[in-house]
Amino acid sequence: MNNLTDSNHFVLHKGLKIPGFFYGTAWKEDQTERLTTLALASGFLAIDTANQRRHYYEVGVGKAVQQALSENRLQRSSLFLQSKFTFASSQDHRLPYEIDADFTNQVRQSFQSSLEHLGTSYLDSYLLHGPYSRDVLTEADFEVWRAMEKLQQAGSVRLLGVSNVTVEQLRQLIESAETIPAFVQNRCYANTKWDLEIRELCLRHDIRYQGFSLLTANSNFLKHPEVIKISNRCECSPAQIIFRFALQSGMIALTGTSNQRHMLDDLAACDIKLFDSEMALIENIAD
Repeated sequence: MNNLTDSNHFVLHKGLKIPGFFYGTAWKEDQTERLTTLALASGFLAIDTANQRRHYYEVGVGKAVQQALSENRLQRSSLFLQSKFTFASSQDHRLPYEIDADFTNQVRQSFQSSLEHLGTSYLDSYLLHGPYSRDVLTEADFEVWRAMEKLQQAGSVRLLGVSNVTVEQLRQLIESAETIPAFVQNRCYANTKWDLEIRELCLRHDIRYQGFSLLTANSNFLKHPEVIKISNRCECSPAQIIFRFALQSGMIALTGTSNQRHMLDDLAACDIKLFDSEMALIENIAD
């Protein structure tokens, strides 16, 4: 499952180099600009956000990005910006589109709003934040996906993806969509062998898996004796071991830490090397 290159800092997808570690900006509120600035200064080259004011402050992300660009600390071409379209059922009253508009126009309005928030003319990645229903994809999902495909065809976004998806929903999308997603972004639990069924489906279809909540969804395993043992061997923290496991498994890892020391430590996990036996142990740690 390993698609990591360049000292494990990037993954490849259809010839494109994508940072292997994303900084996630959910739940930051009025600290979003400051923390995104810290993440960029710490070395993150990929920022994950969403046009969902309920959980994200996309404008704050944009301010941090524009400040970094204006100070020539990085170039837009070296920065990977990812945002999402979110259905109204997962929004609050601060909608980024007209509630009475059809889904196609909601996607267009939300996407244009994201470009304005982020101060960019294009996105590197645009995700469907979550399907319309829990079990299967509906016509609403396919209408949204077709609208996203048109944005990609117009050159406004480079890659498309889907988040918070089940294996059956992903199968539906792969079988029915004109464009297969480049990314799946899911909450990643050790209890499901780190979303193994979906990761295997992704591998078969050249889809890159983005794992979030790698620490918060698995906090009990950070204290597992075997993880502690591995961290002692590598002279690093248990959190770095979990991130290294994710990266070495071929995942793109997301972190949302608010601590700059942890930001630096998280990125340093890219340079750790786990033995095959250690990878297998962590893969099956919930058994």
